[in-house]
Amino acid sequence: MVNRFQVKDRFADGAQYIDGQLRSGTSGQSHTVVDPATGEEVLTYELASTADVDEAVAAAKRAFPAWSAATPGERSDALHRLAAVLAEQAEDFAYAESLQCGKPIKLSTEFDVPGTIDNTAFFAGAARHLQGQAAAEYSGDHTSYVRREAIGVVGSIAPWNYPLQMAAWKILPAIAAGNTIVLKPAELTPLTSLMFAQAAKDAGLPDGVVNIVTGAGRDAGEHLVGHPDVVMTSFTGSTAVGKRVAEIATATVKRLHLELGGKAPFLVFDDADLEAAAHGAVAASLINTGQDCTAATRAYVQRPLHDAFVARVAELMETVRLGDPFDPATDLGPLVSHAQRDRVAGFVERARGYATVVTGGEVPGGELAEGAYYRPTLVCGAAQDSEVVQSEIFGPVLVVLPFDTDDEGIALANDTPYGLAASAWSRDVYRAGRATREIKAGCVWVNDHIPIISEMPHGGYKASGFGKDMSAYSFEEYTQVKHVMYDNTAVAAKDWHRTIFGDRT
Repeated sequence: MVNRFQVKDRFADGAQYIDGQLRSGTSGQSHTVVDPATGEEVLTYELASTADVDEAVAAAKRAFPAWSAATPGERSDALHRLAAVLAEQAEDFAYAESLQCGKPIKLSTEFDVPGTIDNTAFFAGAARHLQGQAAAEYSGDHTSYVRREAIGVVGSIAPWNYPLQMAAWKILPAIAAGNTIVLKPAELTPLTSLMFAQAAKDAGLPDGVVNIVTGAGRDAGEHLVGHPDVVMTSFTGSTAVGKRVAEIATATVKRLHLELGGKAPFLVFDDADLEAAAHGAVAASLINTGQDCTAATRAYVQRPLHDAFVARVAELMETVRLGDPFDPATDLGPLVSHAQRDRVAGFVERARGYATVVTGGEVPGGELAEGAYYRPTLVCGAAQDSEVVQSEIFGPVLVVLPFDTDDEGIALANDTPYGLAASAWSRDVYRAGRATREIKAGCVWVNDHIPIISEMPHGGYKASGFGKDMSAYSFEEYTQVKHVMYDNTAVAAKDWHRTIFGDRT
């Protein structure tokens, strides 16, 4: 794929986007975006300071009155224009996403970018569908109705694994509902978040509605979450960091949305289509090099199918092509950084002491040696309480465990602190239906694992957080519900007043 723009030229003015302008950070500290496929520098920029965060929040606060007063139709039209701009710039977005993350270009081109455009179009429609309970005389003497109003300045923090999509998931419902936003992307991967904000300006959104501050989590991130003019925080990331975000946000009584870690079970019953389950497991465990909080990480396979499943998954994993992310034939790119690659390798090396690495479990050599690559890895023979089963690895690693009864399989699927996503594989509709009811996760697929759609919510149970991304459920979280009640009687001394003073007349 040909680079249609030079990154250093595109961001020569800096990696902060405040009040409609790119500018440099003022923290005095720099950060380098690195191509994880080669280890080469992509962009070095100045990180945001707390003063930069203050300026971004102030810009969002200034923009809020006019943007929240815009009609739903006006906000909808702006988002439709944004979807068109994103479509026009789709190639640039795909290039930048693969460059900073190491994603195979076919994933950026066919999943990340079109998914973001579709999300934008969805929220353009949602902006015109603010819903509430029907106006009626519920008390008999009053007319009640519900207003949905914008809540103010939203301060959001997005992760590095899907920088473009996560930026869109934070920004779109917030601004569709009439709020303004300050988003902090991960320092590793700020490029497409900045490009998204620029695209919003190209689409005619007013300055200050979308702002980006690229800084360190302990400085810019914590300051953003705790800022007194920020009324809502949406965070996607690890459960450990999510707990810290919650501590800061609750200290100032902010609305809070957390989408945290996952350890998705992949439950295969003995009547499942083995070939479908094996293909599904490989795709679902390796998407985005396993750096996906909904990726299949724990495959529980009923004992009659267990050995055949392990053999077939290993066979398929060995066909996966590692390589240059910009080669259309590449299936699996590097992890986002060498540090993340080494973290994943550490989990696998420790697992060798108590489990069997069936395939993979190594860093490739040759021309891939300079990148943050790791081979697709299949582990079996681990105990349910082992680290490799219980902890979020966030890499191309699938662990397979056997189970005997349906009761046991569902219990094992639920036996981690997480509850973001899961899947059940069976030809029996009643068996699959039971799994969808009893597995404690925000999304349960049947005979598939990973597909998402803009119309349906994404969010977790338990330590995977609370609140929803995408869908009308997400849109509602960014609005304030107000009950308005009109007296219809014109009576001065109402009958209920006697409970406070006087006698019944």
